[in-house]
Amino acid sequence: MPRQEQTIALTNLDKETALAISYQALKNLKWDILFAGEEKLLGQTIKKWNSNPQHVLITYNGSELSVSSEMIKDELLDITGKNKKNIAAFFAAFEVAKNNISTDAIEANKDAITELRSVTVAAAEQEQRDVEEIDKAMNLSGSNMYVTYGIIAINVLLFILMVVNGAGLFEPNGYVHIKWGSDYAPLTLSGDWWRLVTNVFIHFGIIHLAMNMYCLYTVGVYLEPMLGKAKYTAAYLCTGVLASIVSLWWHNDPVNSAGASGAVFGMYGLFLALLTTSLIPKQMRQPLLQSIVIFVAYNLFYGLKGGVDNAAHIGGLLSGFVIGYIYVYAVKKEKQEQKLQWIVPAVVVLTLGIAFSYLQQNKVGDNVRTAGLNAGYKDNDKYNTSLNEIVTIEDKAVAPLSDTTLTDPELKDKIENICLPLWKQAEDKLKQMQAYEVSASVQKKTIKLLEYIQLRRKELDVFNKMIETQEQESLIPSLNEIRDSISVIGAAIQKL
Repeated sequence: MPRQEQTIALTNLDKETALAISYQALKNLKWDILFAGEEKLLGQTIKKWNSNPQHVLITYNGSELSVSSEMIKDELLDITGKNKKNIAAFFAAFEVAKNNISTDAIEANKDAITELRSVTVAAAEQEQRDVEEIDKAMNLSGSNMYVTYGIIAINVLLFILMVVNGAGLFEPNGYVHIKWGSDYAPLTLSGDWWRLVTNVFIHFGIIHLAMNMYCLYTVGVYLEPMLGKAKYTAAYLCTGVLASIVSLWWHNDPVNSAGASGAVFGMYGLFLALLTTSLIPKQMRQPLLQSIVIFVAYNLFYGLKGGVDNAAHIGGLLSGFVIGYIYVYAVKKEKQEQKLQWIVPAVVVLTLGIAFSYLQQNKVGDNVRTAGLNAGYKDNDKYNTSLNEIVTIEDKAVAPLSDTTLTDPELKDKIENICLPLWKQAEDKLKQMQAYEVSASVQKKTIKLLEYIQLRRKELDVFNKMIETQEQESLIPSLNEIRDSISVIGAAIQKL
């Protein structure tokens, strides 16, 4: 934060007198006098409606008096030169006080400074006790944050790999997210149970990732040291799974859901539960509780807009709150040196039981799964449009064969100039469609359609031979065999 310092020489002023005159200068300026040390005074300038206060520190250095002014409200720049003005104002007030202060006023200021020193020492001792109490309760200095850093690293690494795979840096590609394990009901409910976990580690764009990882770090600073790595990891994964289940339960129409926000909300719900108990010291509890309530309320309100899975947020928050109270019991027992090693397994088993029960009761069939697999690919609409075009081509290509009014020469002409070119056009379009990003089952349909076209062309070859040789009876078995194959492959296509 911006800071300015200046020193002046003192003549024939001992420490106590110099500080007493400084005390008077601060009073004359109507600045607050906050603390006093053996050689220091700390003042604070007046807060105005358009300006934050600054701290002004006066230090006696033998034959010199140093004065520093510093911004205290996270300002990046001192554009208007407030620090410099504060120092100038203090030195001016110091000179006035030095020339006009009475002996009685000096003695009174010395007594006030002595009393303020006692208050300062008491405040410092209380602050130290508070720090020790907080550290004892939350273990902030006795633990690292390896689990939080590990979770962040996994999320970032997966995001990079997914971007390379085409997920999109800013605009997500739902097809890629489904491939990598997003929570998509037709797939999750038809056997892909692992999506309840994997979706917690993948994100829709770098902003989504950055916000979730920042929020995780902010809460992890407190929770990982306090809970320990096993409880912290279990809570993160379990609230993530439970948030995913609530998302599945809430949405009637399947949504492609992913992101750590369900688990992150779970950790905030857990923290809220802890903050409603005496586990966290009172002096720390209130400001944390206020900031977390504001955070949760804002994000739930923001989640009302489209494109945000608020169901997962609420599911994570509520499940975290419940797990938090389970952990309260465990932490209290541990402080009494009673190890409850069954708590973490119990939370995990309970979560798995809920997940298993929900998945079993809400199973979907293969037809729903197939539709879900097809729905997540970016070229689906493009593929269906092309497929409709092929159906139109097919209708035109087979029409001459059912026209009984055509003579043999006329039919041959239509086969050569209409039917075969149309089937060639359909074949070329299908070969282009093989490059589309669609599901494996749809690509299998493309291959079957190409086989269907080949059979149709063979059918036309037989018709040409019949016309050319006029040996219809001998060629009818070949024609029927081809048409039986066409029926078989047509039925197979209908099932895909």
